[in-house]
Amino acid sequence: MSASPASRARDRHGRGTRGPLAWPPVPGMTARRQRFDELVVELAGGFDPLLGTRFADTEFAVEEVPPSDPAPWEERRVLLGRLFPQEGRMPARIVLYRRPIEARAAEGAERAELIREILAEHIAALLGVAPEDLPGDWGPPRG
Repeated sequence: MSASPASRARDRHGRGTRGPLAWPPVPGMTARRQRFDELVVELAGGFDPLLGTRFADTEFAVEEVPPSDPAPWEERRVLLGRLFPQEGRMPARIVLYRRPIEARAAEGAERAELIREILAEHIAALLGVAPEDLPGDWGPPRG
């Protein structure tokens, strides 16, 4: 006696095979790290007009934690971000540290505003101006 194709796809209780608990578009499937990275990409995109052609190739990166041995000229405090200026053919790089930022700001608008401030501070340093002197609206807040 052979089983029909429909019965082979079901277990002995007739409930069918088990599937994933949440499908990919469900927010439960995105990791905290991935959401943070997406937020940084979105907010960094708001600064593109300020960077112009001179700093258009500026790279933005996210690392978990800052290095434990800061440079001698840096303050002994927990860094939220860091600017690595352009050297030779290496473009400027702005690195944000995810864990210290998450520890200081709750998810949502508060975290987006903190990331925006950190980006503005480092982009202003790259451009050689004070953060409050940046022209225009520097990046959309996310809520």
